[in-house]
Amino acid sequence: MSESGESTLTVLLAGGVNLVIAVGKAVAGLVTGSSAMLSEAAHSVADTITEILLLTALRRSGRPADRIHPFGYGKERYFWALLAAVSIFASGAMFAFYQGFTTIFGEETEQTDPLVGYLVLVVAFALESVSWAQAVRQVVGEAREEGRTVREHLRLLDDPAPKTVLFEDSAALVGILLAFAGLGLHQLTGSSLWDGLASVAIGVLLAGVAYLLGRTNRDLLIGRQADPDLIGGVRSHLLAAPEVDALVDLQTMLLGTDQVLVCARIDFDDKLTAGDLERVCVRLANELRERDTDISEVFLEPVPRTDPALREEVLRRYGRLLKP
Repeated sequence: MSESGESTLTVLLAGGVNLVIAVGKAVAGLVTGSSAMLSEAAHSVADTITEILLLTALRRSGRPADRIHPFGYGKERYFWALLAAVSIFASGAMFAFYQGFTTIFGEETEQTDPLVGYLVLVVAFALESVSWAQAVRQVVGEAREEGRTVREHLRLLDDPAPKTVLFEDSAALVGILLAFAGLGLHQLTGSSLWDGLASVAIGVLLAGVAYLLGRTNRDLLIGRQADPDLIGGVRSHLLAAPEVDALVDLQTMLLGTDQVLVCARIDFDDKLTAGDLERVCVRLANELRERDTDISEVFLEPVPRTDPALREEVLRRYGRLLKP
């Protein structure tokens, strides 16, 4: 299965699971009167909205380039994923905080039929585990293919869908345990304070996940550089060309999932004619695309390495020139 197809499967599975769980938690919350259960229902609703946004991202980001968007629509995936992070905070965390503080500082509420809540949470945990296992399988498999640790892969991942599903499903499993604890302590002590504290804890959990996902997609939208291994490969390939005297500047940017823009300023051999230079640039660009299929756009600019303004610009950005 392709990476895009795997992401779609992961998102669809998570969305279906969250929709079913949201209904069950909402019913259990109304029956038991538990604020933690209602917070978890809002959590699942937020996760369902997130999956809808991620599916939109997967569909719209695949559109081909056109005159208005010459580099394609790849970054639209990051825009919708950013909205998903906002959704987790706005419809999940804020509702959980409201329920928790209302319960803590409001009048004591009586718990009814806690068994219903326990049963719903157990079923929800089992269903969430299925979705979580699929997300883990995709992330671990991709990390193994890239030769990275899972933590490193999550940091460098240019597809927000599996990371978002993994984070939200992990938060969902922890949230279910928090709701279970709040429900149980309320039953044991007779105090709804524990239920409210569990709800606030769920809010903190969701706010943390929303922040992490929001920061990731912010960096991708701004224009993050490509994988360091890809950059190193491009640098080595260009410097190995006999026509290249020095690599003065190298810039990369993610245009979307598996789409990388490469811009290089090169000091070529002064013996090359204008025609030679044109043919060398075309050849090197094709070789870079063949070497790594993630490279979608290549721009090579012939420059003298001794130009003072250019040297100052590169030194200001990197602190050194990209020489052999």
